[in-house]
Amino acid sequence: MEIMRLPFLRPLTLATLIALAAFLFSQQLFAPQSAPGQAATPAAPKPEDTEVWEPVPAIVTPGATCTAPPSDAIVLFDGKNLDEWVSAQDHSPAKWVVHDGILTVSKEKGVGNIETKRSFKNYQLHIEWRIPENITGSDQARGNSGVFLASLGPGDDGYELQVLDSYNNKTYVNGQAGSIYKQGIPLVNANRKPGEWQTYDVVWTAPTFTDDGSLKTPAYVTVFFNGILVQNHFELKGQTLYIGKPFYKKYDSAPIKLQAHGDKSEPLSYRNIWIREIK
Repeated sequence: MEIMRLPFLRPLTLATLIALAAFLFSQQLFAPQSAPGQAATPAAPKPEDTEVWEPVPAIVTPGATCTAPPSDAIVLFDGKNLDEWVSAQDHSPAKWVVHDGILTVSKEKGVGNIETKRSFKNYQLHIEWRIPENITGSDQARGNSGVFLASLGPGDDGYELQVLDSYNNKTYVNGQAGSIYKQGIPLVNANRKPGEWQTYDVVWTAPTFTDDGSLKTPAYVTVFFNGILVQNHFELKGQTLYIGKPFYKKYDSAPIKLQAHGDKSEPLSYRNIWIREIK
């Protein structure tokens, strides 16, 4: 029996086959392929993939001004007393002068440096100081003092941020106000003139040590002087020595010390000292 031919199917089938072949060819050429044993292409990233919701940072209430202590600060001097301070020599009550809300260095023989009763490791410190308007002397003998960011002894052992009248007073640049004494030259001279209050805002990262006492990580310090950056995450080489090369000595936490320098110029003053520990 003769099979009936349907002539209209032949061109239709041919066109369909051509279209199908083109489609399959494009899929093989352009579609991403996974090698045998590999996972399929991952889904496109979403914004929430990089959102972190916990732990929620603690709420800290700022002070009424940028110089006032925030709610989590430890107030070291508020103008009333020296309850947070002792003599650095023998830990007896501090004998500097408190008057009209201001703490003034005592240069009487035998009084010496004072330091905090508490010890600290890493912290943010705010401290204000004033060179007397009638200051005399020159070089390092003109309103000299220091904020020891970690006190390692009764004298000048430790890490000192220099205090000095550097408004119009020539001295070695790694010993002027805003310097990390004998190590870090300040980026700029941001001093106000004598008689005006000056401000240090400090971030201190203490050095760390291995069990055998060798240095693990060095100390770093950032200092804003009257709101101007003068030490930018400066790496210390060790203690700030008057004579000799710096070195590290193992410690865990330490007091903050204020220096009663032995120069003959008029004594300077401090006020509004507070600290925030950084965990």
